[in-house]
Amino acid sequence: MISRPPPSPPPDLLFDAAALDDGQLVTLAHGDTRALVAPHVGGSIAAFYEAAGEAPSFHWLRPATRAAIDARDPLGMASFPLMPYCNRIRDGRFRFEGEMIDLPSGSGALRHALHGHAWRRPWTVEAQTADTLTLHFLHEPHDTQGSRGSGPRTGTGWPFRYEARQHLTLDARGLTVRLWARNLATWPMPFGLGHHPYYPRTAGTRIAARVRAMWEIDAEVLPVSLNAHPAVDALQDGLVVDDFDLDNNFSGWRREALIEWPHEGQRLALHASAPLDFFVLFSPRGLPYFCAEPVSNTTDWLNLRHAETVRRIDVGGTVLAPGETLEAQLAWLPERS
Repeated sequence: MISRPPPSPPPDLLFDAAALDDGQLVTLAHGDTRALVAPHVGGSIAAFYEAAGEAPSFHWLRPATRAAIDARDPLGMASFPLMPYCNRIRDGRFRFEGEMIDLPSGSGALRHALHGHAWRRPWTVEAQTADTLTLHFLHEPHDTQGSRGSGPRTGTGWPFRYEARQHLTLDARGLTVRLWARNLATWPMPFGLGHHPYYPRTAGTRIAARVRAMWEIDAEVLPVSLNAHPAVDALQDGLVVDDFDLDNNFSGWRREALIEWPHEGQRLALHASAPLDFFVLFSPRGLPYFCAEPVSNTTDWLNLRHAETVRRIDVGGTVLAPGETLEAQLAWLPERS
């Protein structure tokens, strides 16, 4: 779908240094590069930028606003973690090992549970140096008995106990995030993870990535069929973000992407490890940002995996045995001229 390029966002929207002067943010520094982290706002990254001397800062990710920091709103941050699943679960419900899991949800479009819960809760600083940070998160389900076979858990939330960590490293190459999770329940737990970054969007911004197919969506942004699409070919050559109005999952991602801001002379490589084999591109027209998300499961994977026409390789996600761990890594690497 072709759309008019949005106007370039004003500098004070992208580069509001005063908004980031907040004592609750943890600063990682390496040379002229900075990464600011907000453990209390869902373990989010608040900013990732470079400032050389008196030259203007360039933000590789859309920095957090003052309003987002004050409101502790992860949706206004630079990037936030996705656990224990990525994106939506249809109607906030899924069946797992014979039991119906019913997650808290709202009404209308919000009845579809969104992005798990780790992004909505504070994380704890476990370790810190000048250029590294380890955050810890522990989920204790409301069902403290942890019993099985008791029927649907209506609105009780994620019934599986688990812990997670994010280990962030800022070095000469860029910013690396290692995600880790362990099942602390006494029975198997379905699990997915990823990160939800926002990128500045100026006229001509483009992204290149190799993917196999795109999930078409219904009116409520839930996947219904996996098909070829012009965006698949465009991504291989370098998709101009303004040319496509998308909120779609891509299957068969090669775990690499390159974002370019040609007018600013900037390039950012995104690299990921397995199981981050899926890719979400969110580029609605008229906004001064877009999202390119490395994730381990497609939207609604916990329901799609039961469909006879869908292959396991197309939906992702995993099931962790008691005590089993899952790990993934992603990195944003500026390609400096």
